[in-house]
Amino acid sequence: MKYKHVALTTILSVLAIFCRADNYPRNYSIDILHYLFELKLSDNTDEIFGKASITVSFKTNDVKQIRLDLINTNGKYLQKGMVVESVGYNNTKASFSHKNDALIIQLSGRVSKDSTITFIIQYHGIPAGGLKIGPTKYGDRSFFNENWPNNARHWLPAIDHPYDKATSEFKVTAPSKYKVVSNGLLLEESTIDKEYKLTHWKQSVPVSSWLFVLGVAEFAVQHVGKFDGKDIQTWVYPRDREKGFTDFAEPTKQVLQFYSDYVGPYAYEKLANIQSPSVGGGMETSSAIFYGENMVTGKYEKRLRNVVIHEIAHQWFGNAVTESTWDDAWLSEGFATFFSMLFQEHAYGHEEFVAAIKNSRKSVYNFSKKDSTYSIVAERSAETDPVTTGITYQKGAWVLHMLRERIGHDAFRKGIQAYYAKYFNANATTANFKEEMEKVSGQNLTTFFNQWLYKADNLKISAHWEYDATAKQVLLKINQTHYSGFIFDFPIEVEIFNADTNSSELLKFQVNSKESIIPIKLNKIPSSIKLDPRTVLLAEIEMK
Repeated sequence: MKYKHVALTTILSVLAIFCRADNYPRNYSIDILHYLFELKLSDNTDEIFGKASITVSFKTNDVKQIRLDLINTNGKYLQKGMVVESVGYNNTKASFSHKNDALIIQLSGRVSKDSTITFIIQYHGIPAGGLKIGPTKYGDRSFFNENWPNNARHWLPAIDHPYDKATSEFKVTAPSKYKVVSNGLLLEESTIDKEYKLTHWKQSVPVSSWLFVLGVAEFAVQHVGKFDGKDIQTWVYPRDREKGFTDFAEPTKQVLQFYSDYVGPYAYEKLANIQSPSVGGGMETSSAIFYGENMVTGKYEKRLRNVVIHEIAHQWFGNAVTESTWDDAWLSEGFATFFSMLFQEHAYGHEEFVAAIKNSRKSVYNFSKKDSTYSIVAERSAETDPVTTGITYQKGAWVLHMLRERIGHDAFRKGIQAYYAKYFNANATTANFKEEMEKVSGQNLTTFFNQWLYKADNLKISAHWEYDATAKQVLLKINQTHYSGFIFDFPIEVEIFNADTNSSELLKFQVNSKESIIPIKLNKIPSSIKLDPRTVLLAEIEMK
């Protein structure tokens, strides 16, 4: 998906950017500490009945109301949406309004700074999105959520934006035939009566609301093993039991180990891989990851393997360290894409990494043909537009690849570890990441970040060389030919081949002009010259 806008004039461009800005009504005067959602689900109706207990910490003395996202009825979803029955706190009823998909709770008196209040919200309704109620591929009824990027509001009263993170609990009453999976640890599974069962999950690690997870279906469950004392689980449909247990047996534990060693500790209490009809590929919900139901084949296919590696990478990037606004979504998707490649290199060899990074480069240039105006970092809002495209994933991965080559692999790893440790279970921005990388490398990375992250331009090079026998040198001519005219400042590697000795020499040069002529001293004409032989520069190169 992509933004569809045409920059007719400078004024229209500015207006387009302004309209896409992440202007979600953030309220830094409060901090939600914990959500407890008690839900009742039924086979007789798609209507859900909920009670939310939301614990709020007050950071100032002047808070007069609390705003939560919650889709209401009689809006664009017609009769679907939630109806709020009552709101209370401190054993008294509170005044509230519920319209324009926002629940506004009025505070009856002055609330002191550093005080904590738990608000109780009773509500019911039929979700228009977020929680998908319907059949699996086998026709069996199920309940699975898909909150990304801001669909939690369809079924949960919450701050539906990544900037606020909280711990959570789900107490779900559902027909007894179902198993229920959610974030965190299973605290209770009890029979209520002949028809219903109560299941209680609690996650003691704070996450943003789009990472809350709920899956209710008939499941076969396997406890695969443990990593660092934490349970690794597989949840699949009973009819896919053997296939699913085979598909998810590997490489979860190896991936957890690699990322823990490279980045830092795994944040959550378990890791469950779950078959689901609510997604097509994967969804990185914290501690309990959804995978498209049709991906389970029992053949341990490479596609599913790579999705598992990617979604587990998100447990570090996107989940534990979360972007502060949608502008910086690459801190989630670009990082998960690149770290998936790093694990593939670690587990399956360097050629696997090179193939993956080349495929990413191809994707970047294919996408830029469709939309040449999309930069990785820009003002974006999930309220109005998609917040990611292939550029976020693939070019984001390339930025990290080039950064690692620029500052060195050791410095890059130290920078990643410092960034992760500093913003663990919190929020970060691109500026925060840049700061950590500059600290460990001792380099000024402003030009690098600006041209690769904030510019939509993609580098194209036309190059040719000729040998001057009199001067005994090669003249390598490099032209930047991308249509926009923006001039990149970049290092380029040049490999010079000598057929007589069957050897080559690798040189590096800095290019910072539209047309560059690089003299290279050589006693004899080379048999060939190759630019970027190690695939470390994001560029389309035409060599003559």
